[in-house]
Amino acid sequence: MKFIHKDILLNTRAAQRLYHQYAATEPIFDYHCHLPPRDIAENRQFKNLFEIWLEGDHYKWRAMRSNGVAERFCTGDAEPLAKFQAWTATVPHTLRNPLYHWTHLELKRYFDIDELLDEASAARIWKRANQLLARPDLTTQGILKQFKVSTLCTTDDPTDDLKYHTAIATAGVATRVLPAFRPDKALAVDRPEQFRQWVGRLGETANVDIGSFTSFLDGLRARHDFFHAHGCRLSDHGLSQCYTDFCTDKAAAEIFAKARRGQAVSPEEHGKFAAFLMLFFGRLDAEKGWVKQLHLGALRSNNTRRLKQVGPDTGFDSIGDFPQAAALAGYLDRLDQENALPKTIIYNLNPADNYVFATMIGNFQDETVPGKIQWGSGWWFLDQKEGMEWQLNALSNLGLLSRFVGMVTDSRSFMSYPRHEYFRRVLCNLIGRDVENGEIPDDENLLGPMIRNICYHNAERYLNLPGSVTSVSGNKRNKSKD
Repeated sequence: MKFIHKDILLNTRAAQRLYHQYAATEPIFDYHCHLPPRDIAENRQFKNLFEIWLEGDHYKWRAMRSNGVAERFCTGDAEPLAKFQAWTATVPHTLRNPLYHWTHLELKRYFDIDELLDEASAARIWKRANQLLARPDLTTQGILKQFKVSTLCTTDDPTDDLKYHTAIATAGVATRVLPAFRPDKALAVDRPEQFRQWVGRLGETANVDIGSFTSFLDGLRARHDFFHAHGCRLSDHGLSQCYTDFCTDKAAAEIFAKARRGQAVSPEEHGKFAAFLMLFFGRLDAEKGWVKQLHLGALRSNNTRRLKQVGPDTGFDSIGDFPQAAALAGYLDRLDQENALPKTIIYNLNPADNYVFATMIGNFQDETVPGKIQWGSGWWFLDQKEGMEWQLNALSNLGLLSRFVGMVTDSRSFMSYPRHEYFRRVLCNLIGRDVENGEIPDDENLLGPMIRNICYHNAERYLNLPGSVTSVSGNKRNKSKD
């Protein structure tokens, strides 16, 4: 039997039936990713397998480093073929790492290649994949159509002019591509020089002369309005933990002025300023009916030498063991007290916090929308089979799995769309096992809609994004009310 066969990860007949009848055919609603909008706008045609597969993938870089591969073959100046060969020499050593599943699933789904990737097969796979990459169905827009991606939301700094999103919107791309508002740099008063430069860019893009804290907030609001006008309905924050040392406007203004002068800001002052701004952003999101995303728990840039050599976001981050419960409760509760808590998706990176997050969402649900507060899918180090199962089991035990908004790629790679298939197989395998064990009814009318909703429809209803999208069958969905 081939490694990637139709029932891989589906260990019971019930699982196989649920996946093939209800999960496999659903479109993809990828509401959180890091794909470059420019590549979509320009319909990028990848020259070779390195460009589409290895160019920015820190998951693979981490595995290669663990295999003793020199940095020049990861982020350095080695030729594309040499980097690919270094990866192929690493692949056999990734057994039981999710990279082994992902690698072969991606080769199969994009290029119909069934061979196991190793040094012996590398040349054949390189040649075959590069030939196929010249086809129109493997451009960026072709990939989105092929994988039935109805909607994707990128991750964008408030100072971005969104010109590529405008180009996509006017180009007739079948996939709806919308921005998401990621204002992390607005909190960075603990890095005064970088903060000053960013505030300068904010003033230019918002057309606001930022000479005071009030005008700084005006600039942020202006950019929030601008993103809304361009279809944005989600914000996103990457934090180690929530900030709850709330301070007055006056105190926040003093900290802002200090950072603008280039003076060092203490950790306590940074915490107060960040807490103030996070309330500000929460209120903006609530006013406009946006969904707020909180990605919590990463310990970033742990290797100082490598940070200086190759920069951030290159594979030197880890799970952090930050205390989450009190801070998360404090932040959500403060917004809830003001009746300004937007729909919110919280993602944890430390599996030790699974039950904390699963129980936290139940504290702030209300009658405005089913599943108003969501616990997001297994993220980053947890977006693998075991991590997904932990999240699904904890959510099932402590919340309503049936209201879950499902999987996101959280990826910078156009080769990552089989991650949705991977998730759907894991989901159906869990449910199918329960059916086979007699723990839940073997009832198609009960199980089928739940599977379809988790795979696609819950996210579509929850996000309620603007505009109409041409489906893969060519039909139009109704425009959502704005």
